[in-house]
Amino acid sequence: MNYDLIVIGSGPGGYVAAVKASQLGMKTAVIERENLGGICLNWGCIPTKALLKSAQVYNYINHASAYGVNAQPAEADLPAMVQRSRGVAETMSKGVQFLLKKNNVEVIMGTAKVLADHNVEVTNAEGEKSVYSAPHIVIATGARSRNLPNLPQDGRHIIGYREAMTLPTKPQSMVVVGSGAIGSEFAFFYQSIGVQVTLVEFMPTILPNEDEDTSANVARSFKKMGMKVMMSASVEKVDIDGDICHVHIKDKKGAEVLVDCDVVLSAVGVITNVDGFGLEEAGIKVERGKVEVDDYYRTNVPGYYAIGDIVHGPALAHVASAEALCCIEKIAGGDPEKVNYSNIPGCTYTTPEVASVGMTEKKAVEAGHEVLVGKFFFKASGKATAAGNNDGFIKMVIDKQTDEILGAHMCGDNVTEMIAGIVSARQNGLTAKQVAASIHPHPTMSEAIMEAIEAAYGKAIHG
Repeated sequence: MNYDLIVIGSGPGGYVAAVKASQLGMKTAVIERENLGGICLNWGCIPTKALLKSAQVYNYINHASAYGVNAQPAEADLPAMVQRSRGVAETMSKGVQFLLKKNNVEVIMGTAKVLADHNVEVTNAEGEKSVYSAPHIVIATGARSRNLPNLPQDGRHIIGYREAMTLPTKPQSMVVVGSGAIGSEFAFFYQSIGVQVTLVEFMPTILPNEDEDTSANVARSFKKMGMKVMMSASVEKVDIDGDICHVHIKDKKGAEVLVDCDVVLSAVGVITNVDGFGLEEAGIKVERGKVEVDDYYRTNVPGYYAIGDIVHGPALAHVASAEALCCIEKIAGGDPEKVNYSNIPGCTYTTPEVASVGMTEKKAVEAGHEVLVGKFFFKASGKATAAGNNDGFIKMVIDKQTDEILGAHMCGDNVTEMIAGIVSARQNGLTAKQVAASIHPHPTMSEAIMEAIEAAYGKAIHG
């Protein structure tokens, strides 16, 4: 055997698995066909947040007078924003390279194919093939943009998230199809810098996985900034005439609406990278695009494991990292705690930001809970008002009988930095009253959590 463990893919699941394995004494290699850090660091989480920060700075300058600052109107320079975003991604990718080197993980560049008998074939850029072996092989190949038949991506008129991150010039108009985290973030970014955006969502609400109150708040915010938001709608087809995209949309009444735009962004989700890697040839069971694994990410073939987007659970970077740690610690003979999929936080980095964990109010009721709901609006928050953006709220969903925190739903500035506190409380069994009894600093956005819990019990001071 060349190695004790081989990891295929270097995203947030793959590189974390490789580093942890090496730290636990295993001779480890990671195989990557493109950029270290995977989609998240290079084409997803990180560079997207860099673009959104540029949009935030742009908006701050244009509203500087509200803070008593006189400034010239800002100009959105999309190529410069893109350049900064790519620089951030490159820096983070180099950071992963440093981590792997520091932990003595060998990096093998090329495209991997899983073989039987604990072997992996790697084809490099020159087409040369090499075979490596290890008793433990972790597959972390991630996902890519979903390409729908009626929205065939050509990279110019109909694009995916990669092209949306690197457009050479600012379009005048854009239709964004799909309002999950990816679609909503790009819709917000482009509308913020002066592009007329139409956001089309098939479900009755945008951000359909979020609590209905959160979705409604973000939809109002989007409309207030001039975005056209169409819910319960679908894109039927796109006709391209020169540089114009004629987008045929069926609205919620069933009528056809024609929207002309420069670019159509397809953000209708992702599809897992399970084809072409030899999984089925090696006997590894794949069902509906997902590799079947047990609680410790072991496939049906001994010595082969799978983590991240290609297995059950939310396709999120932090989930992949948690799965990686659990998987590797089990391989090393430990007794790791299983990943708690009922306590996974989700974040969307629009303005206002969105963060949530646990059940929505609707799902909690459907599950048979008698619920208490407490809301605290940031309009009553001194910190939010002083900061100049008091849009949003904290919503706590609590079991009336047990005081268990069933869910937390946050919408507002910096709430993505606040949700981890509730995740930790739920993970360690703290009740809502125990959280509220903990002294929260003032003035902060986080004290709204305490106020929302108190509101659920009719005891709010400021609500």
